[in-house]
Amino acid sequence: MKVDTILRRKGKVVFKTRSEMSVQCAVDRLRMQDIAALVVVENEEMVGLISEREIVRALSSHGEELLSKQVRDVMTMDIVTCTPDDDLRHVMALMTQRRVRHLPVVRNGRLEGIISIGDIIKHRLAELELETNVLRDTYFATH
Repeated sequence: MKVDTILRRKGKVVFKTRSEMSVQCAVDRLRMQDIAALVVVENEEMVGLISEREIVRALSSHGEELLSKQVRDVMTMDIVTCTPDDDLRHVMALMTQRRVRHLPVVRNGRLEGIISIGDIIKHRLAELELETNVLRDTYFATH
């Protein structure tokens, strides 16, 4: 299976923020959208990612003053990406090796979506359930 399979099911909406926005605004956006990561853009170019993980780490270092800091102060700039044509097994290995939970999906330098480890697990569980049902039906049909 390919990354594009997940994007077709979940959609290609990517929630973004700007690097000069406050962490408070980013936190509010994460809560309002019920998501765990925002792609940080400047001049329509992806420059970072801010997720719950970066926020928790920064909270440990900066305490309450974190909320008034800018997104650029806590975002990760080492963005790991994938393409819509990447195989899900490759993407799972990449996420595990790089210890990331969110991957922006990029084609020809253009942001096309974002997938999370949760999206992959959900897809994989649905795949396994279908496979189990087919095997069970085949077994009952032959016995």
